[in-house]
Formats: sequence, structure tokens, C-alpha cells
Amino acid sequence: QSFVSPNVVRQPRCVQYPENQVNYEFKSEIIHLLPKFCGLTNEDPYKHLKEFHIVCSTMRPQGVLEDHVKMKAFPLSLDGATKDWLYFLPATITT
Repeated sequence: QSFVSPNVVRQPRCVQYPENQVNYEFKSEIIHLLPKFCGLTNEDPYKHLKEFHIVCSTMRPQGVLEDHVKMKAFPLSLDGATKDWLYFLPATITT
């Protein structure tokens, strides 16, 4: 079963989430708005980040800091080798 369906609850270990963070979930409609970045040569990482910031600024739940939203949403905006890269980073991302 674990090989067939990914564990979507598991957060990347490289991101250290604040301990006093409000618990919330993104709706699937919002997740689909996030731009995807795979790291291909024809992709612009700056454009990806600009679009990512725009989407995150519109999806902030009440009482949640925008930086916390970005920390939780960023792994969802990566795909392929870039997501693999993120998941293998040491636990050093705090902002």
C-alpha cells in the first residue's frame, strides 16, 4: 500500500515548522493554483517564485502568518528532481 499511494500528511524533514503554528489544511482547489517547478532548463525559477508568492498571498488562513503558509506550500510547488532535492536537504529551513 505504501508503494502505491504517497503519504500526503508527511511533511519534508528539511523544513522546521514553528512550534506555535496554527494547524490548518489547504483545500485541493488552492493546491491546484500553485505553480509547479521541475527544474527543467526551459523553466524560470524567478518566475516560479513570483507566481508562488502571488498565490500564497491569496490563500492565507486567518491568524496564520504568510511565511508559515509559504513554508507549508513550497514543497507542494515542486515536482520531480526538485522535490527529491528538497526532501534530501538537512533539517535547516526555518523561514
